[in-house]
Amino acid sequence: MAGDGPDASRAGWSGSRSSGVSVHAAVANEIGFRIVRGDYPPGTILPNEAQWSEMFDVSRSAVREAIKMLMAKSLLASRPKVGSRVEPRERWNLLDRDVLSWYATSPGRDSFMRTVQEFRYIIEPEATAFAALRRTDEQMAEISKACQDMRLARNLEERTKADTRFHLAILRAAGNDLLVPLGVLIESAFDHLFRYVTREGEDLDHAQKLHEAIERNIRLQRPEAARNAVRKLLVNTDRIVAGHP
Repeated sequence: MAGDGPDASRAGWSGSRSSGVSVHAAVANEIGFRIVRGDYPPGTILPNEAQWSEMFDVSRSAVREAIKMLMAKSLLASRPKVGSRVEPRERWNLLDRDVLSWYATSPGRDSFMRTVQEFRYIIEPEATAFAALRRTDEQMAEISKACQDMRLARNLEERTKADTRFHLAILRAAGNDLLVPLGVLIESAFDHLFRYVTREGEDLDHAQKLHEAIERNIRLQRPEAARNAVRKLLVNTDRIVAGHP
């Protein structure tokens, strides 16, 4: 399989080492990405510890810990005398930060982005309406600051970070305890989506106005208007995703 050779693995591993990531986490990241990318389809028996150890030039204990991490994310199941087998996709923990990141950078990311958009349609309009009703002054200040930072951003990197903060602040302001951990989990998905659709020029200006409409209606405590403003933003994002090369 492409990318399975020791040289390719060690090249990726060297980058992980230099970034300060632990040995077993870096190995888990590489194996997990390959699984999500489709190198190892569901049902595949993976190489054993000795083979991974040689491939990545790491200890077998590091490989063992990496496999445990992937099992915790429900990507793998271990069978005595069989080894580690890739689980069916429907069992994968798609709200795990790492799994989301692997999905977002895999060749099938177009499908992933559409899935994120569908999820946003389910969650964000109602969460924003609740935020308009329940937000505190402190939470409103956080939402407004993120919106302002989007407008003043000097580059797309800064804008993307502010955009993610804006949406997560709204989820927190909705006042539903279940949305708070959910927001943290999907932060990675939002970040990748916004990097994917953010544009310079006219599209960016239009998107900023849509965000400001959301901010204004939350600030004025208009739940129905806030809900509709989010839907307009989502429709605009749909248009950009559909036209993305």
